[in-house]
Amino acid sequence: MVRSPAFAQGMVLPPGPTLYVGGQNGLDADGTLLDGLGPQTEQALRNVLAVLAEAGTDADHVAILRIFLTAGVDPTAAFEASAAVWGRRRTAVTVVSVPESRPGVLVEIEAVASVPVA
Repeated sequence: MVRSPAFAQGMVLPPGPTLYVGGQNGLDADGTLLDGLGPQTEQALRNVLAVLAEAGTDADHVAILRIFLTAGVDPTAAFEASAAVWGRRRTAVTVVSVPESRPGVLVEIEAVASVPVA
């Protein structure tokens, strides 16, 4: 199997409760949808990180990110933007092209993570 420098083919997480993070998009705390794929991707990932933190976990405990991109969108900007927020973690990733879910929404990101047992 090819080893990707950008993502893992699979992840094993320590035991603990599982957190399912629902689809996050590029809405800021005021509910404003940011403009462009790069800013929306960064904001969606910040939103994922906020949900993780609220549940007592972090990006290092994420098993998979599912990234839904509006059909026809070049994923290059999303990949580049993700590094600014997510870093170069080798998380398992699935990217799917989907019809536009809402006007202007270019990306939506879900996550599955474990919550460490104290």
